[in-house]
Amino acid sequence: MNKRIMRDYLGYLISWLAMSFTVCICLGIIIYLIINGISQLSPDFILKAPAPTSNEKMSGGISSPILGSLILTLIGLVVAFPWSLITAMYLNEYAAKNKLASVLRMGIEVLSGVPTIIIAIFALAVFTNPQFAFLSEMVPGSDKALGRSFLVSGITMAIMVLPYMIKTCEEALKNVPVNYREASLALGASKLQTVLKVVLPASKDGLITAVTLGIGRIIGDTAIVWLTLGDTMKMGNSSGEWWMPSNIINTLKGTGSTLTSFIFYASPAGEGNQTEKAFGAALVLIIIIIIINLLTDFIGVFKRRMNDQQ
Repeated sequence: MNKRIMRDYLGYLISWLAMSFTVCICLGIIIYLIINGISQLSPDFILKAPAPTSNEKMSGGISSPILGSLILTLIGLVVAFPWSLITAMYLNEYAAKNKLASVLRMGIEVLSGVPTIIIAIFALAVFTNPQFAFLSEMVPGSDKALGRSFLVSGITMAIMVLPYMIKTCEEALKNVPVNYREASLALGASKLQTVLKVVLPASKDGLITAVTLGIGRIIGDTAIVWLTLGDTMKMGNSSGEWWMPSNIINTLKGTGSTLTSFIFYASPAGEGNQTEKAFGAALVLIIIIIIINLLTDFIGVFKRRMNDQQ
């Protein structure tokens, strides 16, 4: 066996071991959560809201944290995805290799390395100013805004995921063949028309990946939720039932909880005494993330098959 074959075999072996190790870690986490949290999964646990009691058997469920996670994720994506896509379009389609583009890319790199707790503290310092009271509410007897709400937390989450989504969107645009652009421009389309009608449709799989990445980052974060959404299991404010259509704005401007904050406050890490329910909520969170990834893959496969049939 010559050295070239040995090197190829060694490279294959190392890659296989790395892949196997990664899969084992993921499966180990999932199996551990299943063993410790499966006993909590029940209709009451999923459909009931948390109850303020130290008795674990009477402490309710995770319905409002689940909805809180979904609301926060939706707000974050609504803010982050258009922002990321427009930035990626500028960097890939319009910006030349000049100092401005280099500075912008450096800023994106720096932002991706900032800890989420720092982003949360910065957001809290900014959004407690009275000018931003429309995103939360004013503190009674003070000239400060509360700075804690679904809107504030969603915007902060968008800032957190921005560098990752920009990079993914930019890579998706880069993967579109140059001859697509050249053919469109040769037919008389403008630069903007080429980007909107040719480049973006051709890069949709990569853009879906960017959305999936954003969902995973937002739904799994704790530090930003802890500081900018409030340390409460209650959903909305005291003006009425939070789920009523007439209270949607008040709910978005109010505090709440997510699955990650429920896990933190229910576990010993957050001085809670509901360890089993924390494991149950963690298992539900993992299931939601897996379902989202499977749906994303299914949508991508379905669209590719539809395109092949056309």
